[in-house]
Amino acid sequence: MSKNIFMNRRELILKALLGGAVIAVTPSVITSCSKDDQPENPDNNGDTGGKKLTIDLTSPNYSALNTAGGSVSVQAIIIANTGNNVFVALDSTCTHNGCTVTYNQAANNFPCPCHQSVFSTSGSVVTGPATVALKSYPVSKSGNILTINLV
Repeated sequence: MSKNIFMNRRELILKALLGGAVIAVTPSVITSCSKDDQPENPDNNGDTGGKKLTIDLTSPNYSALNTAGGSVSVQAIIIANTGNNVFVALDSTCTHNGCTVTYNQAANNFPCPCHQSVFSTSGSVVTGPATVALKSYPVSKSGNILTINLV
């Protein structure tokens, strides 16, 4: 009879520990899922609430975009001024192995420094080993404001 009581205590303790672990982990799982719903704006420059990213070209953070060939990275998006007041925005993560692509003004393309994949200004693969294009985002300019549609 005392053996049954001991087993019940053991089961109770195990269940309590398991329940405590579930309670401890659940908030972080819920938070991490909701965090990806909307992009963050780490430097507080622009509006990301409507799935748009706004860039103020008068801000010192984005002064490189005022010159043809200039580029900046914001929220894993690389934005480049390709000249003649044309701006492109691409996902900056190489689809081959996850490295960050850069903008090459002379070649007007986006090379990956890790395995030499090259992407065009539309995001398509020019040279592998990557086989999947970079996501491209529409960019519009009004005055000194660039708006990047993240949808």
